Amino acid sequence: MDLETGLYRTTTCSETNPSAELGSTPSADVPLPILVTGLAGVAGYHAFRWLSARYPGRVFGLIPARNPHVRGANVLCGNIEDRACLETLFRQYEFAAVLDAVGNCALKPCELEPKIAWMINVEGLKNILRAAGHHRPRIVRLSVDLVFSGKKEGGYVEEDPPDPVTVYGKTMAVAEQILLDTDPTACILRISLPMGRSPNGHAGAIDWIESRFAAGRPATLYWDEIRTPTYVDCLSRVCWEALRRPMAGIFHAGGPVRLSLYQIGQIINRVGGYDPDLLFGIPRRMAGPIPPRAGNVTMDSSKLTRTLGYAPFLPWPFDRRLLPTDREWHRRREPFWPELQGMGSLRDAGAIDKLLCQPHKLEEIESVSVLRLPRQLGKTCGY
Repeated sequence: MDLETGLYRTTTCSETNPSAELGSTPSADVPLPILVTGLAGVAGYHAFRWLSARYPGRVFGLIPARNPHVRGANVLCGNIEDRACLETLFRQYEFAAVLDAVGNCALKPCELEPKIAWMINVEGLKNILRAAGHHRPRIVRLSVDLVFSGKKEGGYVEEDPPDPVTVYGKTMAVAEQILLDTDPTACILRISLPMGRSPNGHAGAIDWIESRFAAGRPATLYWDEIRTPTYVDCLSRVCWEALRRPMAGIFHAGGPVRLSLYQIGQIINRVGGYDPDLLFGIPRRMAGPIPPRAGNVTMDSSKLTRTLGYAPFLPWPFDRRLLPTDREWHRRREPFWPELQGMGSLRDAGAIDKLLCQPHKLEEIESVSVLRLPRQLGKTCGY
């Protein structure tokens, strides 16, 4: 990090792009074709797009038939609960690898309908394993930091025993063990919050928080639920690495910056130029009983860094000037960058997409021409 500017001097987002020079030629050991499940979620959706850009026509995505938000030539409609459907797809396409990004992560619905959470998060994985049968594909499964309670106060390593407090976390922990017992060569990536746009516009952390502010509705977030968010392109590249390497077992895949949900809300509020009075912060003990809240579930991802031979995640947010310094930080509306004074709203520039979905710095969006772009043009998240 440059101590004068507060900027991280590290690899830019080009290294998280599928056409970047590092590994630009697809390795012969990447198993093809690939099935990506969970296209309704942020991580699965972006991994599907990232891998599709690298291997055109060789990557297929699975999405529920009733979901209208993702369509395309290689998007297959089917429910993860439908074993017969999965068996048909495996016979037809003979998938050599599966990136399983399915997960019902809606915390309150999972608490109220635990059977549905079990059906998707556990039985869904079992259906993939049964459908794969003799094909024996390479399997990479995305799990989550919420398999932990946060009672340890963060810094979780892979050897720490899961102790989830939510139905979602419990079902994901069960699925982890089933996969490890069934296929010891499989890889499980425990992720935190993937920061990018979701296909339906409200499934991800950024989308949900911003939608509240944009509608003039309050968002109440927790001071003491702490996560390790990652840019989606960085996470997609890690998924690719796990598919192509003989990585077996559990790997933590969290970013290097620890942030509370409240701090994440502060960043989105201020970068988007939203009313600061719409953001409320409370401790977890003031939350209702449903759903229960985890605490500091930050993960130590050193094992992943050692295995890959490089640090795979850029800091989120990439520009250190976007890190809150106190609980009133989002109320300060002086320009982040002097040249932005009087040049328009960062929100009008699509800054949330440029700064929080992609690892850019403030200087890269400071021109008048960029500031006057319609916001929709920023919603590409690196593609």
